[in-house]
Amino acid sequence: MKLYNQNGSHFAAKCRIAIYEKNAPVEITPIPGGDLKSAEYLRIYPLGKTPALAVDGQIIGESEIINEFLEDRYPTPRLLPADALGRARARTFSRLVDLYLEPSFHVLFPQVMGAQKDQALIATQFVEIATRLDYLESLLSSGSYALGGTFTLADCSLAPLMLYAQLTLQMLGGAAFISDRPKLAVWWAAVQQRPSVQKVHAEMMEWVMEMQAQAAR
Repeated sequence: MKLYNQNGSHFAAKCRIAIYEKNAPVEITPIPGGDLKSAEYLRIYPLGKTPALAVDGQIIGESEIINEFLEDRYPTPRLLPADALGRARARTFSRLVDLYLEPSFHVLFPQVMGAQKDQALIATQFVEIATRLDYLESLLSSGSYALGGTFTLADCSLAPLMLYAQLTLQMLGGAAFISDRPKLAVWWAAVQQRPSVQKVHAEMMEWVMEMQAQAAR
């Protein structure tokens, strides 16, 4: 079993967290040809996206589908609640990340590296991001993790993007994402103590520093 991975992708990062949590026998490999659109990789996965999981001669795409496959294939430790409502709540966080939080931050990523800042765009996005972070705060449990005392796929989804959220807001002069969000602050402190998250955050930061070095050349 092989995960085609880019360390800078928060989508791939959520799968690596799940793999590390489960100690699953998955080989994590760079994108062939070094580019998502390389001919070599497109022969493997024509959509040219990361992550992609090779299993028994087939390719599984999309990070959430991959993580749920891993949950089915390697059920211990459990990363989804046993009850239907709990599983729905976990999936709600994952969808919030993919459909609402990530797109809001994605608009700002070019602003971080650009010499000229579009302050009107940044201000507009800050308002939208604050609204969505407030909604995230309302969804979080009062425990250490998204759903309470147990680490789940919801945390796998949130942890990588929140690292980028912290960096993006800091570099563009925004308020910290945990400001005036006590449940999010508790969650962030707890999740950063998780060895799987620490490992993935280190991998992501190494990629960020590589990109910064390339931009400075």
